[in-house]
Amino acid sequence: MLRSAAITAVVTQAATKAGFELAGIAPVEDAPELEYFPRWIADGHAGEMKYLEARDEQGRLKRASLAHAAPWARSVVVCALNYNTAQPYSTEVQKKDAERGWISRYAWGQQDYHDAVMPRLRQVEAAMRNACGSDEVVTRCYVDTGPIVERVAAKYAGIGWIGKNTCIINQKVGSWLFLGVILTSIELETGLPAPDRCGSCTRCIEACPTDALIAPYQMDSNKCIAYLTIEKRGAIPDELRAGMGRHVFGCDICQDVCPWNRRAPATEIAEFQARPELVNPALDWLAEMSAEEFSRKFRGSPVKRAKRNGLRRNAAIAIGNSGERKFLPVLEKLAADEDEVVAESAAWAIQKLT
Repeated sequence: MLRSAAITAVVTQAATKAGFELAGIAPVEDAPELEYFPRWIADGHAGEMKYLEARDEQGRLKRASLAHAAPWARSVVVCALNYNTAQPYSTEVQKKDAERGWISRYAWGQQDYHDAVMPRLRQVEAAMRNACGSDEVVTRCYVDTGPIVERVAAKYAGIGWIGKNTCIINQKVGSWLFLGVILTSIELETGLPAPDRCGSCTRCIEACPTDALIAPYQMDSNKCIAYLTIEKRGAIPDELRAGMGRHVFGCDICQDVCPWNRRAPATEIAEFQARPELVNPALDWLAEMSAEEFSRKFRGSPVKRAKRNGLRRNAAIAIGNSGERKFLPVLEKLAADEDEVVAESAAWAIQKLT
């Protein structure tokens, strides 16, 4: 069995070979940032995302401490994959063509990021286990699915700092990063936490049209456009609809305006290359999409998470915010839809346009 430092070197080399831009090791000790998590949950800032409230047998929040979720863990391997593409930012195009909506950059590709990151993470896991030379090693791989706050682990693994927009930011790569983590029972050499380089900048806070960033480093998911268009079920609160603009799936604004993304490199990973029809898509196309076309077009895509009626709801609101009266026939059809939420959203949009 190799020593800890040698295993750590194997892990970082395997991560590079698997295609990850960044990799590091974080300790399992509770970070100061996690002290805020229980209060964040208690204040209702998680919205309807009940999975964030998962608790252990003692009723303790799993994500508040790895000791609650995985007491056997001794180290956390964190890997980061760049998904930035050589395409325009939402802040560049949203003012130009009112007939088109916005799908978040991470959903433009050919494959759901879970399916793209996990096989690469498994490669790192296999290399680590082989280096340990023991069948008694315990490991668990997660891609946005485990009882762990990934961005906190990423900070202490040296991947980047947690920005005021709550995203992980790397000085060279920017913030367009997917994170994958491996919990392991091996005690590995850990990295140093990345220093915070946000400084006095508050561009992300000022740019958020729904005021979801309630304070630096703090987000209320209930107001976040990404949450509203993806996770939120049912009707979207009236007071937030105007601020959603023409976003139909996700939101990139707080990353688009971040100075650290000005020179963010574009990924060469095939799965993340943009499908042109998903970059600034036509709003009427989305609003009138049939169940069959939705299933075919978004097979294997994260957009399926919003579901067809959720996407049509979002498109109706986006049309209402477009100012384009030419869409009224589309909205009138949606206003008679059998889905009550879609119909109500279309009625709201008609009222706004007329």
